[in-house]
Amino acid sequence: MLDLFSEDAPWSEPLADGAVILRRRARDESEALITLINDVAAQNPFYHRITPGGHRMSVAMTNCGDFGWSSDSRGYRYSEQDSASGKRWPPMPDRFRALAVSCAQEAGFTGFSPDACLINRYEPGAKLTLHQDKDEQDLKAPIVSVSLGLPAVFQFGGFERGDATQRVLLEHGDVVVWGGPSRLRYHGILPLKPGVHPLAGAFRFNLTFRRAFR
Repeated sequence: MLDLFSEDAPWSEPLADGAVILRRRARDESEALITLINDVAAQNPFYHRITPGGHRMSVAMTNCGDFGWSSDSRGYRYSEQDSASGKRWPPMPDRFRALAVSCAQEAGFTGFSPDACLINRYEPGAKLTLHQDKDEQDLKAPIVSVSLGLPAVFQFGGFERGDATQRVLLEHGDVVVWGGPSRLRYHGILPLKPGVHPLAGAFRFNLTFRRAFR
């Protein structure tokens, strides 16, 4: 595992055309980010969504921003309010937005303006099966994904579910950005292994910034 307190500077690793890992990019502000996650969750608690097929997702979710992503028997969609509570999503913290915009620019995507931040909370055994992020209207905007807490194995595949995948370890503070020719690649997270992180405890948190609407 990468040392939480290492003084090594962040670096970038290419994944594919239009996709890059910004290693340790969010590490130095991770404590503040986790505090903000807790603030959002205090307003809209983490919740295990139900898939359209009736299955309980192993990953607990909340959202912040103008729009939030959710799933239930009616399908996957973005909306201005949480279908479970009927309340509007909490506003996106300025620090979240600034991080997303900066990371997108570093990855070569200028002008990114996220209107949604999906926050996933993984506990040991939780996973995210291979999928495409395709519910957004604006597929020209990249996805910016920030990893905090326990390490996880990220799968990054092709444009068909059965394509071969790369498996890369994402650790605390790593940021993955993909867009352009890689925007619709399949991706997922393998089951999280147990552990204890100094800031996140027994969890992995993931901030995923999107531009849901044009």
